[in-house]
Amino acid sequence: MSFLTRRNFLTSTALAAVSGAALAEEVQPKQTVKFCLFSDIHHHPASFFSEAPKRLAKIQARALEENCDFIIHCGDFCHNPAKMGDFVAQYNDFQIPSHHVMGNHDFDGCGFEETFEAYKAPKGYYYFDCKGFRFVAIDANYFRNEDGTFTHYDHGNYFKYKGNAISIIPPEEFAWLKETLETSPYPCLLFSHQSVEREVGGIANWEDVRKMLEAVNAAHPGRVRMYMNGHHHRDFMRLLNGIVYFDVNSASFDWVERFHDKYPKELCEKFPLAAHTVIFEDALYAIVTLDSDGLIQIDGTETGMLYGVTRRSAGLSFADSSGRPVFPKVQSAKFRMIYD
Repeated sequence: MSFLTRRNFLTSTALAAVSGAALAEEVQPKQTVKFCLFSDIHHHPASFFSEAPKRLAKIQARALEENCDFIIHCGDFCHNPAKMGDFVAQYNDFQIPSHHVMGNHDFDGCGFEETFEAYKAPKGYYYFDCKGFRFVAIDANYFRNEDGTFTHYDHGNYFKYKGNAISIIPPEEFAWLKETLETSPYPCLLFSHQSVEREVGGIANWEDVRKMLEAVNAAHPGRVRMYMNGHHHRDFMRLLNGIVYFDVNSASFDWVERFHDKYPKELCEKFPLAAHTVIFEDALYAIVTLDSDGLIQIDGTETGMLYGVTRRSAGLSFADSSGRPVFPKVQSAKFRMIYD
């Protein structure tokens, strides 16, 4: 499978438009929706230097400026939601509807039911409809036990898991997701924390999920438009079998595999895990616009690196296990998909 640069991506979609059949005349008027998207802001006071409340405020201000219909993040919002009430309320009580997708670190400091309660979610997976589209949040924060049962992340229990079935969508949720997509009256956009586009390091049953999404699209062309995830702290986009996969960069930093000594001593004393990161100077996020004619427009953001510290300057590998480098940006793109 080839990775797509933005230029190749736009060329591929243009060719699809030329070769595809013309769209039938719409009975309903064109629908347009706009939302603000971010991920991995990592509010963890006295551990990470993320300045999460300031970053979130900037994201929220842009969402207001753009008249977004809602805001959504792709997980790792807060490491102990049950005890970080002010920060959670800053998001939950904002004047634009604000939705959570569950990340692994959202269950580090408390139980999963406490996290759901703090985030005002009945469970980790759900959907909502807005302006002719369905938005589906997926919870892959489970691991499979040796006896075939599944355990949800809870109080950081996944740190001790030694098997290879971690970050997995259990059968009950998988069946719910399939039915939710098949019966949707609207085109669907999916969100999870971990990736199903990556073959390594993402959701363990990624292959089953992707096959199911493609089967839904085969039966209902264009039903699944786009899949967005966080977790990997990378900016990457890929088109696979008619579905756009968007790996959304962290709003705050990139985690690095070992400590470095490039930040001022006083910063590291105040934030002990700062030296385990390379930090983006400003918040990263995107404004995403879609319409029922197949438009997907992403207006991203770009910043610098705090103190100029990069992975390379810290003596670390530039790319991750999938060969994807880290840049302080969320890309912009604009294209139109044709579904026939």
